Amino acid sequence: MEGFRFVFDLVVDINGIENIFWVFYVMNFILCAIAYELGFARKLPLGKAIFVYLMLLIATYILTIFTTVMRMPTVESLFVIILILAIYRIRLHKQRQTSK
Repeated sequence: MEGFRFVFDLVVDINGIENIFWVFYVMNFILCAIAYELGFARKLPLGKAIFVYLMLLIATYILTIFTTVMRMPTVESLFVIILILAIYRIRLHKQRQTSK
């Protein structure tokens, strides 16, 4: 697994290890929010949307522990997830346009 931590190594090289947890926390939250919006989001009332994003904040904290302490390639995995979901959404959009 050493070879799959490109982003972790890059961020550590640029920023050092000070505040590394919070750098990855913000990065993971942004990537998780994008993945949620691409794959799972529905129109929700404001209260429910706030609740969903609060739960996402808590889950991102746990995910960041995997990134920083256990040094798993979670950021890279989120990039792949976003790429796959984006391709799916683009194909779905094109398919809906052609069926009209």
